[in-house]
Amino acid sequence: MRTETTDPKEEISLKGKHLLTWKDYSRKEIIHLLERALVLKQSPYSGALSQKTLAMIFEKSSTRTRVSFEVGMTQLGGTAINLNSRDMQLGRGETIGDTAKVLSRYVDGIMIRTDAHQKLEELAGNGSVPVISGLCDLYHPCQALADMLTVYEQKGQLAGVKLVYTGDGNNVAHSLMTIGAILGLEVVVASPSGYWPLDFITGNAKKLAAKHGGSVTVTENVEEAAAGADILYTDVWTSMGQDGEEKERKEALFPYQINERLVTAAKPDVSVLHCLPAHREEEITKEVMEGEHSFVFEQAENRLHVQKAILEALL
Repeated sequence: MRTETTDPKEEISLKGKHLLTWKDYSRKEIIHLLERALVLKQSPYSGALSQKTLAMIFEKSSTRTRVSFEVGMTQLGGTAINLNSRDMQLGRGETIGDTAKVLSRYVDGIMIRTDAHQKLEELAGNGSVPVISGLCDLYHPCQALADMLTVYEQKGQLAGVKLVYTGDGNNVAHSLMTIGAILGLEVVVASPSGYWPLDFITGNAKKLAAKHGGSVTVTENVEEAAAGADILYTDVWTSMGQDGEEKERKEALFPYQINERLVTAAKPDVSVLHCLPAHREEEITKEVMEGEHSFVFEQAENRLHVQKAILEALL
């Protein structure tokens, strides 16, 4: 994945850095992580994190995030501790700041899957070890890195690739816009106006795109967006905590479903991605989800490899 932005002789150190959002990372640093993930995918076991411990705090349920981080730490020779916030003193009113200060004296890093981005910032601001976002209301950075690895594997490049995300302009869309802009992709988010990504995140992503030669567009016209797409990507329409909006969301977002009609509008070799869990016949049809264009499970596997690259670099 060598590009004009990387120098084989250049040493890039990310030790001690937090991962809350990709806007805090340079293009060189992101490419470094992707290159390392490719190496770790081929040689998965090492003692790089021997005697290191990762605390994993879950305030939201998880399959891929929990398993990939826990297996990743094991394969790198370290240990992961699963902490449910309801069973911690966090559930009885202990502050995020106090939790960060205490855990920093026990572990080498903290991964948290939570609701408010502010909690991540409080953890990072009060602790003395790296804090990694496993998901929050604004961003899903680890997922986006796995997505970029999958795009590279399928298309052989990142810069210039047209990635079209359809549906709810949520945390996944935010991270795709941010990392895609830094890596020079053409990122298009197609959503109904009431479900667009947050303006300040779109604005930041557009600035990053202008700097790095990519582009970021938000539109209501899904057919126009899909034309010439290299990648079609979607996520569930109703995320955790939005259950009361399910009927309304289905009605508004149904025209943005990834189906054969949308696949036909894209390039003949379009790759279809979904960060999972998937609701077949809602945001994506079963035919497309299980068809020849789908690389959804390769994408899910890549969560493990990029997580390991992140852990190795930061811890």
